[in-house]
Amino acid sequence: MHNLLFISGGELVLVMLLALLFFGSKAIPDIARTLGKGMREFKKATNEIKRELNDYTSDIKKDIDEVSSSVTRETTEMKNKIQDNLKD
Repeated sequence: MHNLLFISGGELVLVMLLALLFFGSKAIPDIARTLGKGMREFKKATNEIKRELNDYTSDIKKDIDEVSSSVTRETTEMKNKIQDNLKD
């Protein structure tokens, strides 16, 4: 059996049996539901943070792209002028 987060199959079964003993069979679905909701909220918050970071950095990226294209254009023009002067 594959190790899941460094837990072997036997250890996983033991943890499940202990959870069943401590919480009972009726409480386990509620616990699983609560964990699912928590994970969903965490994923939602993570996606929202990623979206906000992309929104804020898109303006910076656009400015950097403009500067980069301007520098490239200027260096190309200077290179062409130098080559023209060398030909003459």
